[in-house]
Amino acid sequence: MSASPINIAVPFDSLAESISRLDLREKLKILRMLDEQIAQAEEELYEQDPQISAEIRDARAAYKAGDFKRIDDYLKKS
Repeated sequence: MSASPINIAVPFDSLAESISRLDLREKLKILRMLDEQIAQAEEELYEQDPQISAEIRDARAAYKAGDFKRIDDYLKKS
C-alpha cells in the first residue's frame, strides 16, 4: 500500500507567521528548499521559451568554438 500525499490549503499569512516562529536553522532549510525549487522552475521556463533556448544554443556553440573571453582577460582590459 503506497502513501498518498495530502494537500492542505494554508492561508499565506498563517504560513508566514509559522515560518517567522522557526529557528534560524529551520528557516535556512526552507530557504534552500525554495531556492532549489525556484531554480528548477526558472530552468523549465527558459527551456520552453524559444528565444532563450536559441540564445543558450548560440552561447554554447560560441563557447565550444572558443569564441569567448576569460573573465581575467576582460578585467585586465577594463
